[in-house]
Amino acid sequence: MKKILIVVLATASLLFAESYQVNTLSAKQMGMAHAGAGMKLGSESMHFNPGGLGFLDKKLDISAGVTFIIPEVEIWVDGVRTANTELGTPLYVYAASNITDWFSAGLSFTTPYGNTVDYGKDWAGADLLQSISLAVYALQPTVAFKFIDQVSFGGGPTINFGSFSLSKKLLPAGRLNGYNTLIESLAQTPFAPLTNDIAAIVNKYANSPAVSTEFSGDADIGVGFHVGALYDIIKDKFALGVSYRSKVDMKIAKGKAKITDAEDIPALNASIDRLNEIAQAATGQAVAPRVTLPDFEDGTFKAELPLPANLNTGVSFRPMDNLLLAFDWQWVFWSAYKKLSLDFTDNVVLGVNPSTGASIHSSVSEKKYHDTFAYRLGAQYTLIDRLDVRLGAYYDESPVDDDYLTPESPSTDKLGCTIGLSYRPISGLSIDASLLRAIAFWGRDATSGSNKEKSDGLNARYEVTAWVPSIGLNYSF
Repeated sequence: MKKILIVVLATASLLFAESYQVNTLSAKQMGMAHAGAGMKLGSESMHFNPGGLGFLDKKLDISAGVTFIIPEVEIWVDGVRTANTELGTPLYVYAASNITDWFSAGLSFTTPYGNTVDYGKDWAGADLLQSISLAVYALQPTVAFKFIDQVSFGGGPTINFGSFSLSKKLLPAGRLNGYNTLIESLAQTPFAPLTNDIAAIVNKYANSPAVSTEFSGDADIGVGFHVGALYDIIKDKFALGVSYRSKVDMKIAKGKAKITDAEDIPALNASIDRLNEIAQAATGQAVAPRVTLPDFEDGTFKAELPLPANLNTGVSFRPMDNLLLAFDWQWVFWSAYKKLSLDFTDNVVLGVNPSTGASIHSSVSEKKYHDTFAYRLGAQYTLIDRLDVRLGAYYDESPVDDDYLTPESPSTDKLGCTIGLSYRPISGLSIDASLLRAIAFWGRDATSGSNKEKSDGLNARYEVTAWVPSIGLNYSF
């Protein structure tokens, strides 16, 4: 029963892993390491700094694009390598209008949180995770006011919703091997023929998992806010911006769980029941316990996870007409993610309190994340009227300590290098493209499997890299 509790905890913690925050929501700005809090970005300012929207000078500005995250997450356990290379595809759409000289408004649709992971069915940590697909979508209506020529304030609510699905092993390979002791002890007794069916099933799963679980759910709508200001200190030469995106608590009110790949368990339990029935009659006591699985089918679970607040400060500087430099400092308030509580309905029993004998229906996984900083530096150079080229680099810290690092959050301090360009074939139309290479040069050795506070830990070596191309279009008039 303790193992069942561990499985539930590990599954819940995957729902909102550290890597869920996406910072690739502009093909143009990703070429500058995704800096933009101190820049005038038209409709894309709704994501980077709503205050920048006040400087929009177009009747209509539309930007849309998609990013292809191609990761390679390597996990080494006892010298065996497992990798995740599942493709992620964040997307964005921004549309805004300059309604008057001092007032602009717009609407954005983005996927600011999401993750796709597949480590396979039979790897060493399959009881923690096989695969997961998570997507969070955000709508943000935004208004901005330019009170004077050089200062603009903007903001709006963020409306978040999403869904997930996940699979993992409940009984990993060899988990039924405990019955071999029973089989051996009865080998020279009249009960030996009754163990043949049990032995066949145990041997079948000696080197492969026996039972899987699948979890899925839709998050309730979570509402926050995003505000910002941009000060064009030296007109079109030097600007300072700051924005704040609030924390949002995403709540899963009726998550569902089910048992899969368990077709042999009823037959195993039937054989055990026959053995116990005869043993009870002959000796007065049963000789083997049944395989018990949690009754997920008729139950639901509740969970609540924070989407952390972000504070972004940025500056931009144009030393010459065709060169623009930008620097962003991003503070992510990951310390809001201290633990994850998971509560099942009363008909799902996760364990029994050894002191009181009461059934356990909820559990807690310790996270203890800490706040992090990211530093982004980018440059844009106009080669000709129709072509801009970009370069950038960033450094992003991990919020997870070694003794809390698990497969759901293969987090490392990361260094990213970016290139990009924009080509304008006709007036008002821009084709934007960029490429990011993210590397964690030194990897990490997780010790969470030795952490007594972590029932869902795994000692392993993590190495993380990614190629991230992005393509987008911008149209304005």
